[in-house]
Amino acid sequence: MGSVQIVTTILAAAITAVAVGLAVRAVMKMVAVIRLGQPAPERFTDKGARAKTMLVETAGHTRMLKWSVVGAAHWFVMVGFVVLSLLVLEAYFEVVTPRGGLPIIGHWTIFGLATELIGIFGLVGILVLMAIRLRNRPNRPGNRSRFTGSTMWQGYFVEWVVLLVLIFGFVIRGFKVATDHFEYPVWATPLSHAAGAALPAWTAGVSVAALIKIVISMTWLIVISLNVTMGVAWHRFLAFPNIFFKREPAKPAGSGLGALRPMMSDGKPLDFEEADPEKDQFGVAQVEQFSWKGLLDFSTCTECGRCQSQCPAWNTGKPLSPKLLVLSLRDHAYAKAPYLLAGGGKDLTGEEKATAAQLAHMDVLALAEAEKPLIGTAEEGGVIDPDVLWSCTTCGACVEQCPVDIEHVDHIVDMRRYQVLIESSFPSEAGVMLRNLENKGNPWGAPQNTREDWTKGLDFEVPRVGEVEDFEYLFWVGCAGAFEDRAKKTTRAVATLLNEAGVKFAILGEGETCSGDPARRIGNEFVFQMLAQQNVETLNEAFEGREKAKRKIVATCPHCFNTLGNEYGQLGGEFEVVHHTQLLAHLVSTGKLTPVQPVDGGVTYHDPCYLGRHNRVFAPPREVLGTAIEGELTEMPRNSERSFCCGAGGARMWMEEKIGKRINVDRVEEAMATGAKTVAVGCPFCSTMLNDGVNGKGAGEQVEVIDVASVLLRSVKPEAAPGEKETAPVAG
Repeated sequence: MGSVQIVTTILAAAITAVAVGLAVRAVMKMVAVIRLGQPAPERFTDKGARAKTMLVETAGHTRMLKWSVVGAAHWFVMVGFVVLSLLVLEAYFEVVTPRGGLPIIGHWTIFGLATELIGIFGLVGILVLMAIRLRNRPNRPGNRSRFTGSTMWQGYFVEWVVLLVLIFGFVIRGFKVATDHFEYPVWATPLSHAAGAALPAWTAGVSVAALIKIVISMTWLIVISLNVTMGVAWHRFLAFPNIFFKREPAKPAGSGLGALRPMMSDGKPLDFEEADPEKDQFGVAQVEQFSWKGLLDFSTCTECGRCQSQCPAWNTGKPLSPKLLVLSLRDHAYAKAPYLLAGGGKDLTGEEKATAAQLAHMDVLALAEAEKPLIGTAEEGGVIDPDVLWSCTTCGACVEQCPVDIEHVDHIVDMRRYQVLIESSFPSEAGVMLRNLENKGNPWGAPQNTREDWTKGLDFEVPRVGEVEDFEYLFWVGCAGAFEDRAKKTTRAVATLLNEAGVKFAILGEGETCSGDPARRIGNEFVFQMLAQQNVETLNEAFEGREKAKRKIVATCPHCFNTLGNEYGQLGGEFEVVHHTQLLAHLVSTGKLTPVQPVDGGVTYHDPCYLGRHNRVFAPPREVLGTAIEGELTEMPRNSERSFCCGAGGARMWMEEKIGKRINVDRVEEAMATGAKTVAVGCPFCSTMLNDGVNGKGAGEQVEVIDVASVLLRSVKPEAAPGEKETAPVAG
């Protein structure tokens, strides 16, 4: 060992010792913070499915590759980080001697070839990612960047570290080639040999370059260890457990889509019959009241901004960015952590847990952070502004896009639950809707005895449950389908088509009440459970004696479809629920419905969030339209899983949109830009919002918004009056 190698070895050992010590301390701190969260025992079930999903999502990059160029570049960088870590390890042998290398595999040609290719593609990948970040930098004039609000220096730092580590990997190999210490042939390591041709035959160069590589790597580790909220770096470790512990590992898309997580207290679903606000947690009022998985979510955020770029609120000038919301919660959690870890915190009655003596020795900055309300205006020092909380439509675009499976919607609704149930703090206009749900069983406040008025004028009898026993499908009409004028056309169209196809169905009539979706998503879990339990009891009675496979429900409203199919199981209601477009597609494909006259004029289709993104029903509506229209369906740029929200979800249907551009107008402009004369929808909320948008643009005479069922009815029965008749407006 020469003098150069002695120096490089000592320096490498010293910086590594510092880096590892700091990293261990950082990991312990992160674990301590995450453990402050509430229990979530359901996260430990189905370990086999969880492990499989984690491996598929990480190794296969299934979420990232939805953005092909970014996904491919990131995959090569990720593989480079994992595999080329072996070359960082090899550098410790190279600082000792220029001939050093990994034991056993270090001399295999296949290892040299694999690492060469990964290094080359890693270089290309990181350069692509750096170019994308620069092109989308927030301060670029006229640019609405997905990186707005991200800590940009951290992103640049990580990317430059990756680039330099890759470069110095080839520099080390180049010096080995130049000094004839390289064991791999030219065909297996062409770039390394090219580097060697350009470098001098400096024997000590191998050890010096190896030291520089180690210093760069350990500097990276030191920096991230001193910045435990540096998600752009830590996500490469935290993504694995975060994906492993996702809510529903078997789901093909975001596990935070579809059903909401039940309202939990101490790791168990809250039972309202026995719940006590002084002993049980009602939603989330303090950051430590999120589950530990929530705190892991916040820690894992990569700050990539994909959620932000797809969020309808953010894209229409609202203050909500899912990314910034998560980052605010993360920073608050870590700033408050010293206070919590020292024994501080408020109990459910608001009393301080720590003694005066404990508080006297606590960090003043942590104490100040602890005094911040979780929800509050800037003047109140709140962590999350109320306008941020109430701008969410729960469309799920953020969850769909997140590459590390953060469950934004669950966290937002948990915060809403506390605001509604304990603080009674929510947009005032939504109060009318909640009172109507409690008193009338529907958000419009229409009389219950008018639920069957939509049947008037049909040329066939609509059977009721109880009057007939032999029915295949229970037709869940929904509140909009029973009371809202436009939606009643869809209800009649579906009933007419089912009757035409010979499908045996029945309705509950006045026995049906609201599914509870708007109550649950605004945060009023109490009203949701009241309505849901009533419906579950009614449905179980209607299906008495039938196995689940024969307890079939068809619904025209995606919100009812989602609630009945995904959430009623939490309350003992197990049913097979289909959306009407799924059933109609089946009836057309089996020849029970035959389109005879294609609808002309050009058609585009708007994917409802709760049908498409939340429940992955993309093909059936398009299959129906494909048989009913003339020519090809014209797709909007944002379609399928990237469809843009209409603005009505998350109970926003009953809240005024006072900030920024109206979401429905943004979507209508996109639909009108296709040139289509008909905008087909599969949701009564979407129908209302897009119709309002079209009328607001003064295009009511040029563009028609109608349900897929009405399009099909016009094709199957061109004379079809029943589904198209106007009705008198509903009072209320």
